[in-house]
Amino acid sequence: MPKDEKQIHCQLCGRAKRLTFHHFVPRFCHSNKWFKKRLTREQMQQGIDLCKDCHKFLHKQFTEKELGRELATRKAMLENETIRTFIQWVRKKK
Repeated sequence: MPKDEKQIHCQLCGRAKRLTFHHFVPRFCHSNKWFKKRLTREQMQQGIDLCKDCHKFLHKQFTEKELGRELATRKAMLENETIRTFIQWVRKKK
């Protein structure tokens, strides 16, 4: 198993899968002035462990800036209707 993957439950869908770390503020945005003015380095390093299905979905569905500005917490993600719909669907997958 690669070093950056863990086997526990996804923090969005709850499925037991291999997980990867998702930065709430994507690394691409860490050098962006908007983020640097508003967030500390520690805040930009925060994130959650996601299964590959959830991680891939987030990055396909939302831009890097949308993820960092609007979906920068687990709570914000779970309140998003698009993400909630996806979670309901992906939980049915094996």
